[in-house]
Amino acid sequence: MTASTPIAESNAPKPIHTDDAGLIAGAITLPAPAGDLPGYRAHPASGGPFPLVLVIQEIFGVHEHIRDVVRRLAHRGYYALAPDLFVRQGDPSHLHTVDEFRALAGRVPDRQVLSDLDASVAFAQASGKADVRKAAAVGFCWGGRITWLYAAHNPALKAAVAWYGRLTGDRTEAQPKHPIDVASALQVPVLGLYAGQDQGIPLPTVTALQEALRAASETGSAPGAAHSEIQVYPDVPHAFYADYRPSYRPEAAADAWQRQLDWLARHGVA
Repeated sequence: MTASTPIAESNAPKPIHTDDAGLIAGAITLPAPAGDLPGYRAHPASGGPFPLVLVIQEIFGVHEHIRDVVRRLAHRGYYALAPDLFVRQGDPSHLHTVDEFRALAGRVPDRQVLSDLDASVAFAQASGKADVRKAAAVGFCWGGRITWLYAAHNPALKAAVAWYGRLTGDRTEAQPKHPIDVASALQVPVLGLYAGQDQGIPLPTVTALQEALRAASETGSAPGAAHSEIQVYPDVPHAFYADYRPSYRPEAAADAWQRQLDWLARHGVA
């Protein structure tokens, strides 16, 4: 698994730590078509099966903050699983600059990621502890973009939540489509949580996605489009939920987290 702190920042707050009391939590290895895949999962120690939530990593990998998010969801009664989606192309724990992380992410093909997420659902189902009939995906930063793509790829999901994921950009062989391109194929309702002061995801691109969702809902071609929602926090920066970074904004983070929980419950993932 990747390092505890992806990028050292002297002015970062003290990260929130969620313990694993009452949980079964830890590293796992799951089978996938391209080879075994490491990951981290947590769920309540007794009872089940539990609704499944796939946690899709930031650009920094499955580091301690992402593992903590997995435990937070497990304490709310979910089987939460974060697969390490960069492992086939490299190890983020050895990287030091944002440019290095971006270069690694750029080498990871979307089709590989979607296949590995499908394998993660299958692993959770085989465990006997996850109810994949009540499955959702939530993703942060890099994972926010992937969440939109997976919501168009897997109609078996009940819901998805994208935290400040990039919506458009250059189209490459590895990344041929972006969220704005798949709005017309969206199978699952997505809650998008975005930041008004995000320098990497300009608000006009958020507006463009909203327009694409409206157009898709009018044609009836994308059942998830009509029921998707976008929440913009006007005064916060990118990564406002990342409590290990200076960008963390506790009030917006708490509100968005509760919106996520409400969204999952509204769509039957509870």
